[in-house]
Formats: sequence, C-alpha cells, structure tokens
Amino acid sequence: MQDLFNHLIGEPLSFPFMQHALLAVILIGIVAGVVGSYIVVRGMAFFADALAHAVLPGVAIAYLSGGINGPLLQGAFVMGGLSALVIGLLTRGGKLKEDTAIGIVFTTMLALGIGIMSIGGSRAVDLNHVLIGNILAIGDGDLAVIVVAGGVVLLLVAVFYKELLLNAFDPALAQALQLPGEGLRYLLLLMMALTIVISLQAVGVVLIAALLVTPAAAALLLTRRLHSMMLVAALIGAGGGVLGLFFSWHLNVAPSAAIVVTISLLFLVIFLLAPQRGLLWAHRQRSSANSQPE
Repeated sequence: MQDLFNHLIGEPLSFPFMQHALLAVILIGIVAGVVGSYIVVRGMAFFADALAHAVLPGVAIAYLSGGINGPLLQGAFVMGGLSALVIGLLTRGGKLKEDTAIGIVFTTMLALGIGIMSIGGSRAVDLNHVLIGNILAIGDGDLAVIVVAGGVVLLLVAVFYKELLLNAFDPALAQALQLPGEGLRYLLLLMMALTIVISLQAVGVVLIAALLVTPAAAALLLTRRLHSMMLVAALIGAGGGVLGLFFSWHLNVAPSAAIVVTISLLFLVIFLLAPQRGLLWAHRQRSSANSQPE
C-alpha cells in the first residue's frame, strides 16, 4: 500500500513544479467555484466564455512588449476588465441585449488578439500556452499573484455577499432598497475578469469557461442555497483540479485537458445520481410511483 501511495502521489509531489501546480489548482478551483456560482444562477455562462477570449489582446500586447516573462497577467486583467466594462455600458438601460453586446465585444477582441499575435510572427508561437494553459510552469511569483488576486475576489464576495445575492435573485427588491444595482453588476463583472486572469495559466483561454461553469452547475444539482452552492462548487473545482493534475501526470496528457475532463466527469456522475434532481434518481422515483398498486 505504501508503495502504491508513493507511486500515485508521493512521486509526482517530489517535484517542486508539481507542488506549485497543486497549490495553484486548489486556489483557482476554490475561487472559480465561488464566482462561477453567480455565473450559473444568473445565466452568464456565455458571458464568461466571451470574457475569457477577450483577454487575448492584453496578453498578446504584454508578451510582445516584454517576452514570456512580461506582465502577461496584468495585460490580461486590463483587457478583461475593459471588456467587462464595455459590455456593461452597452447593455446599460437595455440599449442592447446582453448576448448581442457579448457577441460584438467577444468577436472584436478575439480578432484583435489574433491580429496582434500575427504581428509577432514566430515569437507568437510561445503564446500557445495562453490558449491551452501550462500550470506546470507556475513559479513562486505566479503563485503569489494567484493568492493575492484570489484572496481579493473571495474578500469581495464575503463583504458584498448579501447585496450580490439580492441583486442576483430579486433585482426589483434590490432597487427598492436603493442598492447600487449597476455598481454591483460591474463589481461582479470585474470579479469574473480577475478570476479568469488567474485561471489563464491553469487551463488556458479555451477551457476557462468550463472551470467557471461546470463545478457550479454540478453544485446546483446538490444544493438549494447560494452559500452552500459556493462551498460545494469550490470543493468540486479544487478536488477535480487535484485529481485531474495527478491523472495528467500518470497518463501523460495535457494538465488543462485532464483537469477539465475530470471535473466534467464529476458533473456527469452528479447529474446522474444527485438526490431528487439526478436523472437516475428521478427515473427510479417514477418507476416506484408507477409500480404502486392502484
């Protein structure tokens, strides 16, 4: 048993880069699960995917100006925050429907990012890790950024929990209580942008939406209150991330793909077996009801 443990867990964790990756995936999974809960209950999954792609121009500009060690995360956050604010302004007061504004900003930013990357020529090849992630390359500095930025997001959630909850489920009451509805909406958008930025190196632009949406969607099947949903989503995000990281080591596959597939498999199990809401649970209940004597 000891030899099996050493092979499965001890051996990978003997390398510093795996230790960094493990800490990073736990922190990112927690933050993404908490923020993703707001995304799921408000039906903003498309927004999260669009915002993930919208950071590409900022990353490309930062890279071309400073190389692989340039301020990539700072560039991503600036562009992500700007995109979130632009979408917020376009949809303010019902000027445009949210999905329309998202489509405009998403495609524009994606095209801009591709254009900027093409300027770099062969140097732009190094930006592939932005698209698919490279959590094994996380160093002490990256980990510090994740800890600080993730801590800020969780602190904002804790401080404004009641206001964000009310604005998400009952905007009319929030307005009657004179809560700053637009301010809270922008706050949520910026928290999403910050969460996306710290998730970049873990799963890349292409897969970030899955990290934000899937754990929260699974948690929604298991809970009925937002704070419980956040806790369960954080556990699924962090736990699935850890399992995916070890799977990637032993199966020799890309960590980002292994993490997302593992979390998706956890979602599938919950979707099938969740008490009262799971597909098989509901089928069993219907079968029991039909078998009752008249």
